[in-house]
Amino acid sequence: MEAASEEKLTSVSNLVTAFENSRMSEAAPGAHTLEAKHHHPGGRPPPPTGPWEKPNMEEALGSGPRTVSRRYLSSLKDKLSSGAWRKSCQPRTCPGPGTQEPEEKRIVQELLETEQAYVARLHLLDQVFFQELLEEARSSKAFPEDVVRLIFSNISSIYQFHAQFFLPELQRRLDDWTATPRIGDVIQKLAPFLKMYSEYVKNFERAAELLATWTDKSPSFQEVLTRIQSSKASGSLTLQHHMLEPVQRIPRYELLLKEYVQKLPEESPDRADAQKALDMIFLAAQHSNAAITEMERLQDLWEVYQRLGLEDDIVDPSNTLLREGPVLKISFRRRDPMERYLFLFNNMLLYCVPRVIQVGAQFQVRTRIDVAGMKVRELTDAEFPHSFLVSGKQRTLELQASRSQEEMISWIQACQAAIDQIEKRNETFKAVVQGPEGDAQGQELQSEELGLRAPQWVRDKMVTMCMRCQEPFNALTRRRHHCRACGYVVCARCSDYRAELKYDDNRPNRVCFTCYTFLTGNVLPEDKDDRRRGILEKGSVSGSEQNLMGSFLQLLGDKWGKSGTRGWCVIPGDDPLVLYVYAAPQDMRAHTSIPLLGYQVTAGPQGDPRVFQLQQSGQLYTFKAETEELKGRWVKAMERAASGWTPGEPGDGDLSD
Repeated sequence: MEAASEEKLTSVSNLVTAFENSRMSEAAPGAHTLEAKHHHPGGRPPPPTGPWEKPNMEEALGSGPRTVSRRYLSSLKDKLSSGAWRKSCQPRTCPGPGTQEPEEKRIVQELLETEQAYVARLHLLDQVFFQELLEEARSSKAFPEDVVRLIFSNISSIYQFHAQFFLPELQRRLDDWTATPRIGDVIQKLAPFLKMYSEYVKNFERAAELLATWTDKSPSFQEVLTRIQSSKASGSLTLQHHMLEPVQRIPRYELLLKEYVQKLPEESPDRADAQKALDMIFLAAQHSNAAITEMERLQDLWEVYQRLGLEDDIVDPSNTLLREGPVLKISFRRRDPMERYLFLFNNMLLYCVPRVIQVGAQFQVRTRIDVAGMKVRELTDAEFPHSFLVSGKQRTLELQASRSQEEMISWIQACQAAIDQIEKRNETFKAVVQGPEGDAQGQELQSEELGLRAPQWVRDKMVTMCMRCQEPFNALTRRRHHCRACGYVVCARCSDYRAELKYDDNRPNRVCFTCYTFLTGNVLPEDKDDRRRGILEKGSVSGSEQNLMGSFLQLLGDKWGKSGTRGWCVIPGDDPLVLYVYAAPQDMRAHTSIPLLGYQVTAGPQGDPRVFQLQQSGQLYTFKAETEELKGRWVKAMERAASGWTPGEPGDGDLSD
């Protein structure tokens, strides 16, 4: 409970700091009068340092309104945190010589005296400041009545409760202390009403802003404030100074009651009620603290919206910012990733780019992805470590954490938490947000999702031929295009179709012939896929569990001709005795196939431990793995295939990366 109390006091101190910062620019030339009097070397004692004490009226006269100084607020925060504020309240409660009152009664006496001072301050706020400003607004029309009501919030309700109920009850109980030495039951009646403080605290920062605005804007408003602040009743303190009092009151109730419970004898009849009252006050303090937290959330949210340029379709006070930070965008065309910035809210993910000239907004929103229907998963990509996929209805992004694996995991967890929260609120999206359910590649959309969400685009460098007709690409006559429905890299002939896609507001988009047939139901005039499947036309299925072994290998020697010096090599599970060599992992047709049955696997002649060879009847193929460990797995896989082993027989199973 003590830790929670300290947390509450910290929040109040933070609020005081915010108030201090908002008011420093308004300090009058005489703002340091109060500080000077605190350090006066003369014989007069300094005035009380807390706003809950009644000021020394004689010393206050002629000094002008005293604003809240930095030194005063710093002292206030220290006192709230340490409980030292009580020391300045105790001189009148100390018993005289020869008297010995119980400790618990002295604490109750202190509670009563601070309550009397508090009610006097509430009277000043409600019956003087509020009423006179309201009357001036009605008569002069110089400023709106609603502004006055917003500044003072529900101060009238707070004042009436304390003046008409709690203070009289406390006074009667202390007067009858000999017969009824208890206050736990009285505090229990008070506790439920303390929840109304949350509204006051929540409105406090807005009230301070309105007060500052209309003090500068309206001479009539300023004249009323100056007149009241210079009066004896105000003690030459500013309205802002008095408005802090309700914010500080609940922590004082908790501290006093906590000490009261500690001082009670074990056999006291009030122990049970007092402990219950303390628990209720603690809950009320939490309720008020929740209001402070909500106020801080709105302030943080507003600052984020300002950084985004206050776009109308983004600004929503009901949103909650979950995470923000820089990431790298993996491009399907460019080799180097691009710097981007993400803002994750409870209902949307904003994909942004930093503005070159940061005047006003710092970021430009490129894409808004709704969390409803969004999926997120880790990507296995040796070229781009720490990468992950965010797939939404509006767009699919391949992103890379800029620093570490832990950062990537943190992003995935934050996105998944937002998705799960949406799932709880709207069960109709349950099937969408349960996680990635792709095919063997983990990339293709389920057929029922085609056109409903943006696909993950296959990167250009991952294929060397059209993923539909398997014809090789070239820079002149057969260029690369992307199907906007499935994300495949296809040639112009295979993507010469347009279909309406729901994720793009039903606008027509370029799609491949397979997606065109599925989305429109139209039969193509010519079946472009009606030809025999060649022996090399077997998809590599990069990263699939269907492969017994698969990875990049360097291809050494003249045997490979124009095929290149690096190939994606696969031993598929449904054809376990054949090695297929592809130019790229996503190619649908291999450029070489080698039946492994009867081949011998030997070490290479170059002396490099990562080199190995396949030999049979004058045929020689030389390979080089990236590591010795990978070479060992390849040698084992090829030896098993050369001996005629199939997956149904006893063995070591899958050896692929």
